[in-house]
Amino acid sequence: MSRFEFVLATAIILFVAFCMGWFANWLLHRFTRVAADDVAQLDRMSQELHEAEETRDQAITYLQQREAELTNQLSQTEAELRAAMDGLRDARHEAEEMRAYIESQRAGG
Repeated sequence: MSRFEFVLATAIILFVAFCMGWFANWLLHRFTRVAADDVAQLDRMSQELHEAEETRDQAITYLQQREAELTNQLSQTEAELRAAMDGLRDARHEAEEMRAYIESQRAGG
């Protein structure tokens, strides 16, 4: 094989390799290209996700505020209950003292 034939064969092989690479690249981009509808759908889904996250954050904030209110209300109710129980205990003790006094007056009188 002469030098010219070798250079020509090498050039043809390189050209064929270049054409195959270009065609493979074209096919790859053809099948992996994102359609405009898909981009619009992704944008819409992204917006919906953002809105859902905002709604979630608002719900969490509301629940935290509501929990704080209920905790405060529970503390107040427990304090009122303790005061009522103390008052009831004092009233029972006073009633016992009155019964004992009445019994002592009946017995002595």
